[in-house]
Amino acid sequence: QVQLVESGGGLVQPGGSLRLSCAASGLMFSNFYANWYRQPPGKQREWVSEITTEGKTGYADSAKGRFAISRDNVANKTYLQLNNLKPEDTAAYYCKLVHPMGVTLWGQGTQVTVSS
Repeated sequence: QVQLVESGGGLVQPGGSLRLSCAASGLMFSNFYANWYRQPPGKQREWVSEITTEGKTGYADSAKGRFAISRDNVANKTYLQLNNLKPEDTAAYYCKLVHPMGVTLWGQGTQVTVSS
């Protein structure tokens, strides 16, 4: 059974940090590109970051310099380190895996709330 499970979200003060995790099971994780998206309240889902199967990374402008994506192909996980969080980072964060052959998988999301 293929499954993606995100975790690590929560309530954090502005300037704080969180580490999001996405655990994959039932698939060959190393063959998938891993992406993180987020959906702020009342807004559309937006792309945040990607890490390829070779470990190359990309970031949305809003994430550059503050967020860091990584992957562990042994643990079948991808991570998103969120630093210097701002209230505008408040959103549901989603993990998305993409296989070069076109298979796309989404997790259920984890909520990040940045507030004092």
